[in-house]
Amino acid sequence: MIPFVRDFAFDYAMPKRVSPMIRRIVARNPGPFTFTGTGTYIIGSDKPGARVCVIDPGPELDEHLEAVLAAVEGQVVSHIFITHAHMDHSPLANQLAERTGARIYAGAEPCLPSDGEVRLEAGDDLSFRPDAALCDGDIFSGDGWTIEAMATPGHTTSHYAYVLSEEAALFPGDCVMGWSTTVISPPDGDMGHYMQSLERIRDRGFDAYWPTHGPPVTDTAPFIDAYIAHRRKREAQIVYALSERGPSTIRDLVPVLYADIDRRLFPAAAHSMLAHCIDLVKRGDIRCDGEPSIISVYECVRVEIA
Repeated sequence: MIPFVRDFAFDYAMPKRVSPMIRRIVARNPGPFTFTGTGTYIIGSDKPGARVCVIDPGPELDEHLEAVLAAVEGQVVSHIFITHAHMDHSPLANQLAERTGARIYAGAEPCLPSDGEVRLEAGDDLSFRPDAALCDGDIFSGDGWTIEAMATPGHTTSHYAYVLSEEAALFPGDCVMGWSTTVISPPDGDMGHYMQSLERIRDRGFDAYWPTHGPPVTDTAPFIDAYIAHRRKREAQIVYALSERGPSTIRDLVPVLYADIDRRLFPAAAHSMLAHCIDLVKRGDIRCDGEPSIISVYECVRVEIA
């Protein structure tokens, strides 16, 4: 079981200092994919003239924009970092940049639109373009803070997490969330890349994760181990279900393997299962005719017995 963290004390549009270098403001956009809403992070001192950065400005909400601007009044916003181009993370970046003079940084590849009926959060921010494209390992600094850009593809092709070196803390965007697992939705989502990103995060041994949605994770080692184990178990369940039931579609399997989640999330679960199936087909554990899709009929090739 993943030791989810869901207790979360906050007030909308109110900045809260949550560590010596981190302030958080939660946007009023709660929902089944955003939990209580988007958490925008301000890194650095709140002293006048201090150079700070902002991570994931969030959705286009006037209340949220004004709250962020009020929080950084008298400081210099030098960088705006985007984890990925979804409508609950990136749309406010341009307005914030215009009002502060900051540059916007994100992965180079534009977001690929989701297929079919599923919508991720408020949707894909297809018009988003950063001022500067990131490379893995890029380093940025301000007054008392150092940010490292860490490529974490999987949730989206160009997903980036950000490391605050002074606190051994990671801002993982939607790669790791304390309150829930992450949707991996092809074509932009890739389960093989996502698992590699989780393992890379685990191997760095961070002291804390500050996801864009929900509270921080401070007991990181058992959490990330359980997060990875959950995905490995899910892929094993798919293989086993196909071996027991015979040829099946993803829509046949979702109500069986995701019986414990809100039915409103079944379309998203179907896309996560598609991501698993694409990866399992690549690895030769299952097969289907043609390119893997939601409507493909899958069958088991082999079941590995532990």
